[in-house]
Amino acid sequence: MNNWLKTTVLMASILALFMFVGGLIGGKNGMLLALLFGGAMNVFAYWNSDKMVLHMYNAHEVDEHTAPELYGMVRDLAGRAGLPMPRVYVIEEDQPNAFATGRNPEHAAVAATTGIMRLLSYRELRGVMAHELTHVQNRDILISTISATMAGAISALANFALFFGGRDENGRSVNPIAGILIALLAPLAASLIQMAISRAREFGADAGGAQISGDPLSLANALSKIEAYASGIPMYAAEVHPETAQMMIINPLTGDGLSNLFRTHPTTTERVARLHAMASGQLNY
Repeated sequence: MNNWLKTTVLMASILALFMFVGGLIGGKNGMLLALLFGGAMNVFAYWNSDKMVLHMYNAHEVDEHTAPELYGMVRDLAGRAGLPMPRVYVIEEDQPNAFATGRNPEHAAVAATTGIMRLLSYRELRGVMAHELTHVQNRDILISTISATMAGAISALANFALFFGGRDENGRSVNPIAGILIALLAPLAASLIQMAISRAREFGADAGGAQISGDPLSLANALSKIEAYASGIPMYAAEVHPETAQMMIINPLTGDGLSNLFRTHPTTTERVARLHAMASGQLNY
């Protein structure tokens, strides 16, 4: 399935979920309002979701003067990948992590935390940035950024249902338990939609990152280091906006238990094993 089709399926699925929740809140009128709201959100997310996510993380743009090593690294890798130079951002967070965003390669941005820049060696960070540029090259960034924005909107709509209750088609109040179920199940459904698309992307980005950087072992080492440190260092913005977790190279959330049943990333152990197999020639890029 190509990425334009994936994006269309994603937007249609989330729009259908909007209409379902809207119908439970306000019957036919609620469904119509949710359809209009969801359509407007889809259009808004297409043009502005990257700016919203970067703002959520208080990312600030850097250039060859303010962050020469990082900027030069990204410029070199973008050239190797045949990509336009993306905007480069730094996030003032101790947790080591990184992500890419934007609606297409011509309007892309990559972001890295100060934590990842301190933790990793030059070669390891280069592997991480190559991974993120592969997301740009594969046009994964539009899917992940829109899904993050829309999942947050669904959560807000579900909370509205919880506080104001649901209505049937005749405008009568429904069982208040239904409002609670909507508030719990609608964000879960949005997460499942994200999961259906996001896991395979990470394997593809690891393979592409290994190919662009020419150094699969450094990317493998980077993933192991990030996993070890990220689990013990909370990232406030990710905890407040968990729908954005699937954009990161490693899941930034610190929750355990049931949250692991709905992982948006493959296990780091499996990702590292694949990269080692690539390095030894046992697995093709």
